[in-house]
Amino acid sequence: MKHANISIFVPHKGCPNNCSFCNQKAISGQTEPATERDVFEAVNTAILHKCDPKNTEIAFFGGSFTAIEREQMVSLLTAAKCLLDKYGFEGIRVSTRPDFIDEEVLLTLKKYGVTSIELGAQSMNDEVLALNRRGHTSEDVRKASYLIKRHGFSLGLQMMTGLYGSDFEKDYFTAREIINLRPDTVRIYPTVVLKNTYLGSLFEEGRYLPPTAEETAPFAARLLTEFEKSGIRVIKIGLHSSESVERDMLAGAYHPAFRELCEGYVFLGEIEKKLKSKEKNREYTVFVPEKSLSKAKGLNKRNEKALKNQGYYCKIKGKDLLDGFEIEVEEER
Repeated sequence: MKHANISIFVPHKGCPNNCSFCNQKAISGQTEPATERDVFEAVNTAILHKCDPKNTEIAFFGGSFTAIEREQMVSLLTAAKCLLDKYGFEGIRVSTRPDFIDEEVLLTLKKYGVTSIELGAQSMNDEVLALNRRGHTSEDVRKASYLIKRHGFSLGLQMMTGLYGSDFEKDYFTAREIINLRPDTVRIYPTVVLKNTYLGSLFEEGRYLPPTAEETAPFAARLLTEFEKSGIRVIKIGLHSSESVERDMLAGAYHPAFRELCEGYVFLGEIEKKLKSKEKNREYTVFVPEKSLSKAKGLNKRNEKALKNQGYYCKIKGKDLLDGFEIEVEEER
């Protein structure tokens, strides 16, 4: 059964910096701090909707969880631990900053049943981190990742592409550095410029123009392939679709189905590899996993059109026995 999170947002609470891209109200849709009641309500709602606790984590997202006031952090963890023990959830997941991880914090998290910790690394280029007002360094990411893994937690790392002062070459360096840290999971967030942010001001002043979704998707597809080949699961690509993001967005790589857009480019690349040794100006049937048929064809059948432009006349069809990005090609007789 597919893994799920019961998400409780801790909007901007505890964050010591106002990062260049951050508008938590637009991203999470809320501004009030989370309470024990929020935890119980979120979990009980999930139980009513028949979630499978064994494949579900209680997750604290949004702000920097380990940077909030210790009393509030323990209060939220106490509620989550109670529900963890009651229903047998897979564990508790928290998202935080790399510079708010130390031995004492990790021992506290372990005590209350936390199993997964995600760090907002965003970039492994110190100049990019400074330009975007992150307030930590790449070395902080390395040190925190080491401690988290040493204490037996599942490690997740989040990276952003297209930040102010960055480019795809620097972003690829970030991805390679993250691979070297061997996290269990990764999230890839292409930059979306929101109103009431530093990036928003730079954009409106004409000092910063982020890549679009169309420009970013082929690059993000490359990162997806690199991570998965390294045995690292990519659990999210792109900012989640919401009315508040669409309302407050000024520019950037936003698409309501960004992962599907990226996976379409992955399929195109895999099909091109299979066709490389084939003759052009012939007709082929390309078989892909049935469940991924629409992704493999691409938005508005763009992949079939792209292959035709290269001289390959392909019909892309689904096949039940295939999985992942598996491809089979047959020449039409």
